[in-house]
Amino acid sequence: MTSRMGEETTKAEEKDSPSLLHRLGHLGSTVGKKAPKKKSTKWIIQGGFAFLIFAFLVFTVASQWSELREKGVEFNLLWLLPAIGSMLVYYTLSASVWGLILKLMGTPVKPGEAQKIWAQPLLVRYIPGSVLFVLARVLMAEKVGVPRRISTASIVYEQAVSIAAALTIACYFLIAHPDLQDNPLRWVPLFVTPLMVGFLHPRIFEPVSKRVLTALGREPLPNTMAFSGVITIYVAYLALWSVMGLGVYFAARSVHFLAFSEIATVAASQMIGFLAAVVSAVTPAGLGVRDAAFAWAVKVALPSGSFGVGAAIAIAVRATQTVVELIYVGVVTLLARRTANAGDEDVVELLHEVQAEEAAIEAAPAD
Repeated sequence: MTSRMGEETTKAEEKDSPSLLHRLGHLGSTVGKKAPKKKSTKWIIQGGFAFLIFAFLVFTVASQWSELREKGVEFNLLWLLPAIGSMLVYYTLSASVWGLILKLMGTPVKPGEAQKIWAQPLLVRYIPGSVLFVLARVLMAEKVGVPRRISTASIVYEQAVSIAAALTIACYFLIAHPDLQDNPLRWVPLFVTPLMVGFLHPRIFEPVSKRVLTALGREPLPNTMAFSGVITIYVAYLALWSVMGLGVYFAARSVHFLAFSEIATVAASQMIGFLAAVVSAVTPAGLGVRDAAFAWAVKVALPSGSFGVGAAIAIAVRATQTVVELIYVGVVTLLARRTANAGDEDVVELLHEVQAEEAAIEAAPAD
């Protein structure tokens, strides 16, 4: 009798206890209260992997420097001016497009807030752990009234459409690349791109997101983006990637002569690097992986076809892009401080909060 009652009590407790997905969903909406754990080993592995790849590029350039000079590698810093200008336009408009996504989802934010929320997490990308970048933006968006499930969905829209646009630009390059002529996988982007855009159709995205959020114990999205909005964002990202491609061309031109007719090739090479970083999802900000893929791709635009020259260009592009990101984040932060409230946090405080979020997620019970 006692044993039977004990079993019934245990079953009742199991029935009343929330599922793992519900606990994770609750955690995702409330984390940030626990102090971050040490993740030195994880960071060393991810950071070390990025360092090794990037160091290989640097070693390639250093060991072949005399040969590279003979192949036309020389620095012309004047070309960095239009490169910096083009990249600044790219980052500014990218933040505006994300703000447009929120508006199309029925949760608009002020343009200045959109710039700040989009800009400051850029620095978090260089810390190993890809979730930090997402958490940082979700946290900042929440502070201006955007629910976490909506800001997360907006990032899904943003990433999916930007990847689809990058694939669109890279399609011809991948299909025609001389190193891939015997690889049937080069045709895959032709099929992946429409599938990615089609997945964001409300008839597909809305029930899928509802099912996921329900499984996590969260309320469904109040609004999803109309498919006409998805197409608008897709076209916007095609334009954005073209602007970035122009900036990358100018940065590459500061290292080696490239004819203007090669702008499309250089822009497509940048897309190859971006997609490689997305697929790897290991190194912070795609460091190393993105640069090596870009070096491999851009050599097609070079008369010598030298990977060493491509590596030199990749290093120059990475350095330029990093400087531009620092300028962009600095300017946006400075402008935001002029209208900041007393309780607003700076980038360092944001980083601490994001690390606390990640630690709380990792501490979630496994059963």
